[in-house]
Amino acid sequence: MTYFKFLVVPIATIAFGTTSPAFAQKKPQKMLPKEIKLSKSALKDKIKGGWAGQTIGVTLGWPSEFVYQGTYIQDYEAIKWHDDYVNEAMTVFPGLYDDVYVDLTFVEVFDRLGLDAPADSFAKALADSEYQLWHANQAGRYNIQQGLPASKAGHWLNNPHADDIDFQIESDFIGLMSPGMPNVASAISDKIGHIMNSGDGYYGGVYMSNMYALAFVNDDISYIVNTALKSIPQKSKFYQCIADVIKWHKLYPNDWKRTWFEVQRKWAEDIGCSSMVFHPLNIDAKVNAAYVVIGLLYGNGDFTKTLEIATRTGQDSDCNPASAGGILGVVLGYDKIPQKWIVPLKKAEHRNFSFTNISLNKVYEMGYNHALKNIQKNGGKVENDRVRIIYSAPVAVRFEENFSGHFPIARIPLAKVFQDKLEFDMKGIGFVIRGYAHKKKANAVPHVLQGVLYVDGKEVERANFPTKANHARTDLFWRYQLPKGDHKVKIEIANPHPDYEFVTVDYLVYDTKPTKLPGKF
Repeated sequence: MTYFKFLVVPIATIAFGTTSPAFAQKKPQKMLPKEIKLSKSALKDKIKGGWAGQTIGVTLGWPSEFVYQGTYIQDYEAIKWHDDYVNEAMTVFPGLYDDVYVDLTFVEVFDRLGLDAPADSFAKALADSEYQLWHANQAGRYNIQQGLPASKAGHWLNNPHADDIDFQIESDFIGLMSPGMPNVASAISDKIGHIMNSGDGYYGGVYMSNMYALAFVNDDISYIVNTALKSIPQKSKFYQCIADVIKWHKLYPNDWKRTWFEVQRKWAEDIGCSSMVFHPLNIDAKVNAAYVVIGLLYGNGDFTKTLEIATRTGQDSDCNPASAGGILGVVLGYDKIPQKWIVPLKKAEHRNFSFTNISLNKVYEMGYNHALKNIQKNGGKVENDRVRIIYSAPVAVRFEENFSGHFPIARIPLAKVFQDKLEFDMKGIGFVIRGYAHKKKANAVPHVLQGVLYVDGKEVERANFPTKANHARTDLFWRYQLPKGDHKVKIEIANPHPDYEFVTVDYLVYDTKPTKLPGKF
């Protein structure tokens, strides 16, 4: 999910075909045994398959990420791949792998501090990271840097991007270290996922990690998709969206595009993300999770077909095949991923991902060791040549809902630069002001502007605005849950400096019901 990285390079084209055998349709098991036995070699092969599948998927989606906004990649449009593509991507555009190296930030904390590492240790690792982040990740990182605890950094009142895809694309490692233990994956998700997300954004990571965990102990894709959904509260929109995909797959079992259209028709409206509301680009967690599930269900266990469909659904078209490929990589195991995908990957397995000292070869071992420890920690046993995993069926995590009763009704242009104050009137129950602090010249003396937000004459927030990218605030100011009606909004710079200024873009207005547009009946 590296935004605005539409770099396309001349590369060879492959024709997609069904090179790995599709699984036979199976009736889902009603339940798994309480104790599951798995050989150590199979466990390691599946962990390797998960990391490999994720990396292959994100590489495949490189040129198309966010190019297909509200549409899918047509059949006549080739998706490109060649036998050194992973090396090429890691060389030309290492930032492509943000949904891997952010995972590795948290993997390293577990490796350094053990399985009982507290939430604040993961928050600190993210806060201290040097790589660029966006949306919910950056908002959460900023909140941690400004002193908010990990449990509040992703809450929607503190993070306008709380429903975005960020935790969803970083939760793979949680399922990979929790083989056959979906509730353990949920517990780890609770610790880490609230650093950057809440509500549906948090549920995306819970769901993905549960699917990974279940993929170790059942090879029926339908079973994995359906059973993992039990980890999500039924009254959440995330649950309802994925349940719809499952329903539509049954209605249109041979037509993924029909299911894609149904998703667009019912679920494609964004509410929270300040940049993507009223925009065809959509990084909402549930919608992109729906694309992952479309890839898994219609791919039916075929690795190539799964990757192709998850990529062709568009939007975050590198992260979605990464999730689908990682989950299916666990089901298949590394050794059964088709060679046309594994050969390019093997050429890059020794290379460290950006901002890390961790390669695929290293994380294969780290992930395996973490899984063994996690099995033991949760009542299982590690024996000479096998492990015994204590399985319990997924239980729904607690219900959370972001932006309840809030509907975006307008985006009002501002496009103003100021060094003292800004004022405007708005009508509704909430707003988000897009903008940022700007350093006017490169050699300006170090200074951090402090902005003060007033609503109806009352100071409601005082915030710092660093200009360094990995310390920046994602939006100028926001406020929700205001009394319905007219409001006066003012921003003042408490410590002005001639070399620094605020740049505004626009503001998003919320009310208690959607706007009824002219001609809409």
